[in-house]
Amino acid sequence: MWDLYVINIGAIFLFMLTMFIIAQLIKDNSIVDIGWGLGFVIIAFVSYFASEGEHSLRQTIVLTLVSLWGIRLFLHLLIRSIGRGEDFRYANFRKQWGKNVRIIAFFRVFMMQGAIMLLLAYPIILVNVAESRGFDIFAVLGLIVWVIGFLFQSVGDYQLEHFKKRKKHKEEILKSGLWRYSRHPNYFGEAAMWWGVYLIVIGAQNGWTAFFSAAFINLLLLKVSGVPFLDKRYAGNEEYQIYKQETNLFIPWFPKKVNS
Repeated sequence: MWDLYVINIGAIFLFMLTMFIIAQLIKDNSIVDIGWGLGFVIIAFVSYFASEGEHSLRQTIVLTLVSLWGIRLFLHLLIRSIGRGEDFRYANFRKQWGKNVRIIAFFRVFMMQGAIMLLLAYPIILVNVAESRGFDIFAVLGLIVWVIGFLFQSVGDYQLEHFKKRKKHKEEILKSGLWRYSRHPNYFGEAAMWWGVYLIVIGAQNGWTAFFSAAFINLLLLKVSGVPFLDKRYAGNEEYQIYKQETNLFIPWFPKKVNS
């Protein structure tokens, strides 16, 4: 297990170092977000092919699912970033960090994201070293949950990008499609996919220990890097405040009736 982690630490260090160098050349530290999904794909492939013995169906399915998620997310964020310049969050960091921006960004943005990536990838690495029982009901349930999550994230992202191209003014809010039932259907989809992977990994020896990975993803999305940014962005938007009262924060459900 730890030998495989050491190999992955080296692979992700090289990957994040490459991303950092590119970011300095184009003066855009926000490309670190573009590399998020791709980093997990690297871990999945390294873990799969560096593991010993014949590969199980469970291992192959986890590799396939992580690759589908990571490559789709990478391409989506890459295409979305074209012509946009550095994301406002990283642009603000650049101003705050001043002349030390490169050294601070190296550790606080790129290396830290790499470390979080390795922590969250625990189930991906575990499934490739642990003994595994046959494909069971948990694995089937995990596949179903993952597919639901993938659809929510990919469709939600598509609807959001389509809306941005046709919205009439900057403060207009997307309230149709999946966004009618959840204020963050794409983040819900992300969380669901990780819970799906966890259910699949349960069938491996000590697979239950991967619980913290899916739980941590939920925490990050709800409290750190996902939901809080949008709520802060539209804090003064009256239309969004009504939308907040009508629509579930995360888990999709039918809109509530709000008395005006």
